[in-house]
Amino acid sequence: MLKNLALAAALIASFVLAGSADAAEYKCKGNRVEKSGSTKYTVRTSGSDYKIEKSGSTKGVAKKRGSKYHVEVSGSTQATIEKGKIYKSGSTWASVSEAQRKYDCPDVVAATLWVLDKKGKL
Repeated sequence: MLKNLALAAALIASFVLAGSADAAEYKCKGNRVEKSGSTKYTVRTSGSDYKIEKSGSTKGVAKKRGSKYHVEVSGSTQATIEKGKIYKSGSTWASVSEAQRKYDCPDVVAATLWVLDKKGKL
């Protein structure tokens, strides 16, 4: 009985986890960020830095400095990303996993898109 209950719980958990990845509003495919199959943004890389573009215009950049990424908009740092957290002015703003629930993308890309969205810059 206990084994059956544990198996049922594991199956339910796997369905919930599988469903959360599918629920992402945006998905990365190569260097494209898509929504409903249409490309909305392009991700450019230079070394370990990431640039988010829309129609050839830079929306934001995640620049690696030491162990952190600094998310810059118009040359000004808006947030930092480190150890699975997004920080604003030194305080935890959100987790990278929270960003990945909306943006099914690699961690830094998802976090950068999340910051740009919160700042009204997407």
